[in-house]
Amino acid sequence: MLLFDHSAIDFHKPVLAQATGMLTPASSENTATIALVLVAVGILGWGFYRARPFGKLGILAWLQSVVLISPWLLFFSLFSAGIYLNLVAVLLMLVASTGLYIYLGRELRSAAVDAELRSPPDTTESKSPSDANSAPESQPTPPREPVKIVTSSQATNQLEIIPVPAEDLKAIQGIFGIDTFFATETIPYQDGLIFKGNLRGDPEQVHSRLSASLQARLGDRYRLFLVENQDDKPVAIILPSENDPQPTTVSQNILALVLLLATFATTLETGGLLRGFDFFSSPARYLEVLPIAAGIWAVLGSREIARRVLASRYNVGLSWPFFIPTWQIGSFGAIDRFESLLPNRKVLFDISIAGPAAGGIVALSMLVLGLLLSHTGSLFQIPAEIFKGSVLVGTLAKVVLGSALQQQLVDVHPLVVIGWLGLVITAINLMPAGQLDGGRIVQAIYGRKTANLATLATFAVLAIASLVNPLALYWAIVILILQRNLERPTLNELTEPDDARAALGLLALFLMIAILLPLTPALAGRLGIGN
Repeated sequence: MLLFDHSAIDFHKPVLAQATGMLTPASSENTATIALVLVAVGILGWGFYRARPFGKLGILAWLQSVVLISPWLLFFSLFSAGIYLNLVAVLLMLVASTGLYIYLGRELRSAAVDAELRSPPDTTESKSPSDANSAPESQPTPPREPVKIVTSSQATNQLEIIPVPAEDLKAIQGIFGIDTFFATETIPYQDGLIFKGNLRGDPEQVHSRLSASLQARLGDRYRLFLVENQDDKPVAIILPSENDPQPTTVSQNILALVLLLATFATTLETGGLLRGFDFFSSPARYLEVLPIAAGIWAVLGSREIARRVLASRYNVGLSWPFFIPTWQIGSFGAIDRFESLLPNRKVLFDISIAGPAAGGIVALSMLVLGLLLSHTGSLFQIPAEIFKGSVLVGTLAKVVLGSALQQQLVDVHPLVVIGWLGLVITAINLMPAGQLDGGRIVQAIYGRKTANLATLATFAVLAIASLVNPLALYWAIVILILQRNLERPTLNELTEPDDARAALGLLALFLMIAILLPLTPALAGRLGIGN
């Protein structure tokens, strides 16, 4: 057992405190509780606002979100009131929530089938370009509105303005039709074209048909995007394939390798600090720090593996991971670049949520297992005050350890510390900003406008928190310099992820707040955490 003296406690406390407490506990007694309740109510209210226009289908989908998040909301509400449930009650509550979620899913599918059966049949006959060309003369085709070419001057020749060859322009114009996207205006845009008009069908099906027709006519030379313009109206954008994301260069791969080696070093140093010594001053004691470093890498590795499995399933290229080393918790995670275009926002969401989900599950499992294995005489003794640094971790520790948290020092298994660090890594990357996992999730669910606002809000919160916590300042700088820009649009920006994905994304963001938000001193005192 490693028993810290007062100097050791003072030395190690900032490491865990800075790693687990993004915000310093406020003087108000109910700050944490009010913040969590407001966030949860805001999430549920925004979901109801979005679901109401869709009638019964929307309400059922919204209820699924409520069922998914209600166990956590109930648990934290009872916890803030001084009533905490044991682990069995929490598991039963989660099982009941899962069962009700599955039931609502069945009702939702049944309601969708009924709505489809009651909808009037579409009398418009869809025709492919080949069918239209082979139609008999006795069957007239509807007249097509002429395409308007926008030029900067009436005296300027069209071919000098449109940045694509004339034969390519004619072929591109030929892919549009009255049953897919009825183009009425063509505008030069960068190296390609913007087509304004009317969308005549489901965006996913329309994009699939237009892309197939474009590839059949011009091969792999152009890409077709369906996005919303500033007026929230759908437009089609054609860009050359040369504008696709480029693979990482040799120098970038070398940088990724250097960061990987640096992260190996910082995880070993973190293990040494947690064991009470400087690893680089005593490298012969590597066997003492390897288990801790291996635990951190289990979280980092699971994140990368899950992300790449999903990317491979969708045929999306990813760059080498650019790990971010740090002395405090070993690593802040990794930045991955997309090396190919994403087909739609569903794919963006799935790849973005895969890493945090896998890493979070591994970290949470280690934390809970470590709490269950903790006993008097466990390897680590940490100040009970540190458990105030996270609402989620403090709650779980109180449920499992009980009155042991009232002591000045708490004996814990090493998995508690490793799992906690893993949760912090996961939560930091779930912040809704830029190209972080959380920023990509918000962009996938709510679109680019909301993602921009979320990035600004996250940066503002970090800027305020940096007045009392240098870790927040570090991440504010990282977001400002490296991660402030959103991901480039997907090929089909019009089709939103389904409600199950939206509910999962909201749950992930809610848990991120619960991990990073600390307990107030008064609330922690009522729950018996610390002296």
